[in-house]
Amino acid sequence: MENLLQVNNLKKYFPVKRGVFKRTFGHVYAVDGVSFHLAKGETLGIVGESGCGKSTTARAILRLTEPTKGEIYFQGQNICKLDSSRMKSIRKKMQMIFQDPYGSLNPRMTVGNIIGDSIDIHKLYRGNRKKERIVYIMESVELNPDQIGRYPHQFSGGQRQRIGIARALATEPELIIGDEPVSALDVSIQAQIINLLENLQTRFGLSYIIIAHDMAVIEHMCDRIAVMYLGRIVEMADFKSLYGNPLHPYTQALLSAVPVIDPDTEGKTIILKGDVPSPINPPPGCHFHTRCIHKKEECEQKVPHLKPAGGDHFVACHFKHK
Repeated sequence: MENLLQVNNLKKYFPVKRGVFKRTFGHVYAVDGVSFHLAKGETLGIVGESGCGKSTTARAILRLTEPTKGEIYFQGQNICKLDSSRMKSIRKKMQMIFQDPYGSLNPRMTVGNIIGDSIDIHKLYRGNRKKERIVYIMESVELNPDQIGRYPHQFSGGQRQRIGIARALATEPELIIGDEPVSALDVSIQAQIINLLENLQTRFGLSYIIIAHDMAVIEHMCDRIAVMYLGRIVEMADFKSLYGNPLHPYTQALLSAVPVIDPDTEGKTIILKGDVPSPINPPPGCHFHTRCIHKKEECEQKVPHLKPAGGDHFVACHFKHK
């Protein structure tokens, strides 16, 4: 399949400053060498615990935060080299759904203005055509067009997230990144939003990057899954391979913590020792070696890179791919 997005060695470091003169004494290594691709019509899930760099990766891909280093190819074009005016024409093809349906909508704008704002910015439609587009998008996300003049506080959480999805669809994008798009919603509403996203993907030919903590959401929506730990991808595979044969010790621990309904299939939960190291001073070599029961001397000295482990399965471990 043709790649829509290719990310090569993406890094994002935030300077840590102290003192009266705000001198830089270190960096937060939020994203530390992430590489992956996304095919047209594909859904890639990114999972990992809080602080591992998932959201920063998403924001760097859209250049909502500028990458420190790396290449981001969208439709074959390196968008890291584009100035703001040229990036604007690309940005309408790359949209984002935010986690908080309460905080991500302007409370002083009506639904029509929220959806129409991006249409105005990119000068896509005007007059009656703009209103027709807004009505069409509202119907596509199962919102009543009669509510076009209402404000966000007049909607439920699920309806607000539909407004956020409608805003993302307004510019006719090809890539949508969902940053925890259902985590703030009730479980019953989560299923509705997930089904809506899948229907929209089929209808409009969208490609998704879904960031989530909930492994059930990732399993249901995603074709491939990337597991992140402390700024790096440690394993990547299709969901059947990842769930059926997790290779990296961190992935094994992550999946063992997923609740299982059937007690006959329930395995032993792997309890990791210690805490996640600080991203200001990450361990050398493999970032996971401080908590890994299989660590060897090589793990403390050499950075493991993603290597094939059979089929479309890749793992960043010095020993698990051998």
